[in-house]
Amino acid sequence: MNVTFHIEYRAGAGKKLCLAGPVAAGPEEWPFDDMQEMQRQENDRWMLQLTIPPSIRTISYRYLLVDAGGNTVTESWERGHRALLDPSGGMYHLYDYWLETPPDMALYSAAFTKAVYAHTSAGEPEENRCRTLVIRVSIPRVEKNRYPAIAGNQACLGFWQPEQAKEMNGTDFPEWEVRLNADEITFPLEYKFLLRDERGRVVRWETGENRILEPFPPAPDVTVVVSCFPYRESLPAWKGAGTAIPVFSLRSEQSFGIGDLHDLKLLINWAEQTNQRLVQILPVNDTTRTHTWADSYPYSAVSIYALHPLYISLTEMGALKEARKRSFYRRVQQALNAGEEVDYEAVEKHKISYCRDFFAEQGASVLASDAFRTFWETAQSWLAPYASFCYYRDKYRTADFTQWGEHAVYRPEREPAYGETGRVVRKEIAFTYFLQFVLHTQFKAVSEHARRKGIILKGDLPIGIHRTSVEAWTEATLFNENGQAGAPPDNFSDKGQNWSFPTYHWDVMERDGFAWWKKRLRALEHVFTALRIDHLLGFFRIWEIPIHCVDGLCGHFRPALPFTAGEIEDRGLPFRDAFLQARIRRSHAVELLGETFDEAVETYLSPDGDDHLTLKPCCNTQRKTDDLFRERTDPVSLKIKAALFTVAANVLFLADPYEPAKYHPRISASGSFAYKELTPEEQLAFDRLSFHFFYERHNAFWKEVALKRLTPLIHSTDMLICGEDLGMIPDSVHEVMDRLHILSLELERAPKLYGLEFADLQQLPYLSVCTTSTHDMPPLRSWWNEVRERTQRYYRQVLHGDGTAPAACSPERAGQILRNHLNASSMLTIIPLQDWLALSGDLRHPRPECERINIPADPHHYWRYRMHLSLETLAAADDFNRLIRRLIAESGRDDPH
Repeated sequence: MNVTFHIEYRAGAGKKLCLAGPVAAGPEEWPFDDMQEMQRQENDRWMLQLTIPPSIRTISYRYLLVDAGGNTVTESWERGHRALLDPSGGMYHLYDYWLETPPDMALYSAAFTKAVYAHTSAGEPEENRCRTLVIRVSIPRVEKNRYPAIAGNQACLGFWQPEQAKEMNGTDFPEWEVRLNADEITFPLEYKFLLRDERGRVVRWETGENRILEPFPPAPDVTVVVSCFPYRESLPAWKGAGTAIPVFSLRSEQSFGIGDLHDLKLLINWAEQTNQRLVQILPVNDTTRTHTWADSYPYSAVSIYALHPLYISLTEMGALKEARKRSFYRRVQQALNAGEEVDYEAVEKHKISYCRDFFAEQGASVLASDAFRTFWETAQSWLAPYASFCYYRDKYRTADFTQWGEHAVYRPEREPAYGETGRVVRKEIAFTYFLQFVLHTQFKAVSEHARRKGIILKGDLPIGIHRTSVEAWTEATLFNENGQAGAPPDNFSDKGQNWSFPTYHWDVMERDGFAWWKKRLRALEHVFTALRIDHLLGFFRIWEIPIHCVDGLCGHFRPALPFTAGEIEDRGLPFRDAFLQARIRRSHAVELLGETFDEAVETYLSPDGDDHLTLKPCCNTQRKTDDLFRERTDPVSLKIKAALFTVAANVLFLADPYEPAKYHPRISASGSFAYKELTPEEQLAFDRLSFHFFYERHNAFWKEVALKRLTPLIHSTDMLICGEDLGMIPDSVHEVMDRLHILSLELERAPKLYGLEFADLQQLPYLSVCTTSTHDMPPLRSWWNEVRERTQRYYRQVLHGDGTAPAACSPERAGQILRNHLNASSMLTIIPLQDWLALSGDLRHPRPECERINIPADPHHYWRYRMHLSLETLAAADDFNRLIRRLIAESGRDDPH
């Protein structure tokens, strides 16, 4: 089968075009080199003819520009070219164009191709004729009740009559094609694309001049495939609105004390009802380590693949056969569901008990089903080690696998999920398999439900994994257990955040092209069409905290470019070893400890020279101090503990743990007692070198790091990717995000421009997500009540109010704020459900302080917020839902085109 590739491209002198990296789908391998040089024709046209084995059905390829030195430039759009071949077609001529990344790149993501604009019935391809002309064009923005057609100056195209135009096939959506009999065409062919509705009426023509196609080779068995430049239109940029809420926070009449996957379906229904386009949730992976409320933290998963058993919908799983048990669980369900918040431990106890009873009745038939066998074939690689992990966690009463004796090191050949085991063990392993099968089956049904309704389901990818997780146990070489991931001090926490996750060995991950991350993304795209990457900055650099630290003050960025002592001195600060030593001047210790000074000196501090004190060995790290005071909660002990933490962090520089004789300035050190010991000249020098280190030194370096890590990951998935890019943001972050088409996160109350207190919502980048608050912040009404002076400034400057700001955020004021956010320039405006409810005096929570989901400064926060009304009540709130539809329509986020 002869295939001839054609492309028109002005290459310039001394340069050539090549066909690059073809990948074939068929029983035979691609029989050519990875790069084939093309022949230059006249008028900047290039051609390459290849003879391809007839067994190959699909080829994917790209074009390269190569200069005399062998340097290459590739097409910027990673999608590349793809051709479907039919041996009966004889010869193929493929006419392509150089693929530049389209400005509406987001519309080619799964959020649109598989949800908002998904076309499930797009016609069947036509058979090849003797001489076939295939015209292809990209049209991503085609509503579900719209259909592209092609009209032109030929009878087969209706002689420009739109009702006679030829309907196009969208099997490969967002690519559309039409097959024409070339013998019926008189060249040149003039044509244009249009969209029609289900009754054949014109919705809109593409803009611009008519397209013209010249004659092609006259051979009788030739198929010519012409890939046209994308559809031309002048519509306003697409905008949508959505809702954010954790699954555990949902409430319905069928809930079992916690939100579940059935409730998520109801939320999707409500989103459709109010003309929203997106539902965003927090991570839903299993976090069970202790079987206590401490497991409520959704970013601390024990598996990156297993779903949390508490999200099983018991309603959809099925009723128990025994009437007595049905009655018992109904009473339990009513009691748990009446709770204002999630009672994590009670929910787990009774919900898992119900699942065990159901498993006893029907588990054997479920596990013998064809559906389970299919699930096992795709999930075995993660499901078996996860089941073993769960078994040992409960057997040894700890998720810390280092305490599992001979099983502390993972060896699959001896784990219970793989080999012959006793009856009790087999039953526990089978129960775990059953739970995950039910969960994944239900979640897939939720995903398909969302796609049918045109709702984008947006998930959340945590930046880290827990150090006592399946992955840390089974893939230990990928993780640095001597470091703790966190975040530097910011508006959320003045001492930084310590998430306690191990950091990554990125050099190891890079060796196989980041396969661990790609596999993770593939699992997520089975259910999600959009994804929030938590702490995107972690792909540039992570805040790595030593294992002996509790707070984040003594962390350092990794990777980084630490100073040598010589560099520090070149910047005007004479370097001395005392800068690295955790100690405190005696007068400062008196100031810090107050009336507890004498007790602290006697028990915890030792003299260090004439004027300083240092920590005794029993408490010379924050971790030792934390252990020492674990059971002591009286005010005096807490004050001493906080003071010892301060002393342990009272340094100006931190030695780099990987490069000897190199040093990081301690972040926020200008507020330390060590800083007070510097002379004014030394303080100025330290301030300058710190600013350079944290805000200038690493920009180009971190840009290179992020592109190396993120580029292959973003190109491996079709999900719409959004980044959580809050906090201490290097200048290079937004350049990388723009290049990779990652949507940023924008908050009016957290502007990214220096010197602003409130962001200008009309100046936000289009490729962004605008929101009123996040799960780490107080919702709108709580924020209004938080700092009176700030609220007054916001009221006057942003809301243009007169006089004194109201004491509470009224429904009318909330409406003004939400209207401003919906009118923002961002592509997506996603409102937390609590802030939607602020629109209604009847539906809003009576106590705003109860709507908070998380407090980042508290590492032991109990994640238990639940919406106070049911989703059924929400769906029936006609006036409220009508208001949301109106606000969305007025902002142009209902996509009426």
